[in-house]
Amino acid sequence: MAEWLKRGASEESVRTDSTAVRTTVEAILASIETGGDDAVRDLSVRFDKLDRPDYRLSQREIDDCFAQLTKRDITDIEFAQKQVENFAKHQRNSIQDIEVETLPGVFLGHRNIPVDAAGCYVPGGKYPLLASAHMSVITARVAGVERIVTCAPPFHGKPSPAIVAAQAMAGAHEIYCLGGIQAIGAMALGTQSIAPVDMLVGPGNAYVAEAKRQLFGRVGIDLFAGPTETLVIADDSVDGEMCATDLLGQAEHGPDSPAILLTNSASLAQATLAEIERILKILPTSDIASKSWAKYGEVIVASGYEEMLEIANKLAFEHVQVLTAEPDYFLKHMRNFGALFLGPRTNVAYGDKVIGTNHTLPTRKAARYTGGLWVGKFLKTCTYQKVLTDEASSMVGEYCSRLCALEGFIGHGEQANLRVRRYGHKAVPYGSPAE
Repeated sequence: MAEWLKRGASEESVRTDSTAVRTTVEAILASIETGGDDAVRDLSVRFDKLDRPDYRLSQREIDDCFAQLTKRDITDIEFAQKQVENFAKHQRNSIQDIEVETLPGVFLGHRNIPVDAAGCYVPGGKYPLLASAHMSVITARVAGVERIVTCAPPFHGKPSPAIVAAQAMAGAHEIYCLGGIQAIGAMALGTQSIAPVDMLVGPGNAYVAEAKRQLFGRVGIDLFAGPTETLVIADDSVDGEMCATDLLGQAEHGPDSPAILLTNSASLAQATLAEIERILKILPTSDIASKSWAKYGEVIVASGYEEMLEIANKLAFEHVQVLTAEPDYFLKHMRNFGALFLGPRTNVAYGDKVIGTNHTLPTRKAARYTGGLWVGKFLKTCTYQKVLTDEASSMVGEYCSRLCALEGFIGHGEQANLRVRRYGHKAVPYGSPAE
């Protein structure tokens, strides 16, 4: 039986009242739909303190952002983007169009068609998260999306040079310095100067997530993302410093980011707790990480791998770092996770920033039913059928006619009967099922 050495706040006690967020977002989206560019400008001034006649960056502004970066900065961004692009291309190559002859003369198939336009949100108000540009823009481009729009909020009152460079290098066609609900609303609903997109992707705060939720249906979305979650599964093949580092490295995302150690070693659990206290005294972002750990951090000691697996699948966390002697056990058996990081030589930060897998991942147990952002999210798998012989059309038509009669769909049945009469040369009275 598992023992909790430290528990986070219960779901009931930490569940935020989303009514205020929902009402605020609803009103702002309505104002964007009716007010267009004027509403977007008012919101940008109100929330981001940025007033511009046009929030789309000019090529001169983009070039100026590049000029503010060092050659090493550019090289590092290029390296990260190459890894993302390489993996995305392998994913795209794994997705095949098909056409099969299921009956003599009957051909069924599907095509994987990219959406026409995608809007990619890149968070950047608190940290300039340029990695989100790689993850969304490159993935959309590899999928074949023809128009890619990006929005990122100003950083310290102006466009973030690193984010802008990353957006441009990734292949964005339109780059806007817009944040929050106004960015999501402008991309989805369109304004006088911004044509609407077909799909929204990218992480963001609670208001961005709620805006995506309310707009889902009018546009597609990648997933509903909440605060970053990290689960470290470990045994005594590693030490407390590594476990603590991997927990706090993600807890710094925000004061509401859960971080959990799940282990079968009581001594490792105690060592990790001690290391967390030590590291929080020297971590520059400890003001955020300490709040997150105090309220949402947990330490669970399980009896063995099987119980750790059971608990991990119930948690269904976004990031799962596996620091065990047999990491492939969890690769083989885990079913509910956003992304796995297997073995001590890798970590969540690699996935967040550079290694090539996507960092836009399911949270709040959404891993039970979806994976993260990938090339396939930008593709519509659309089916088609062809019937190429008279015999096939007549044969299928007879079955279809009788099945339609069972349901009482006379008009549907007549579509089948017409083919039976023309291609099978059988007299089928109007409205009667084929014999």
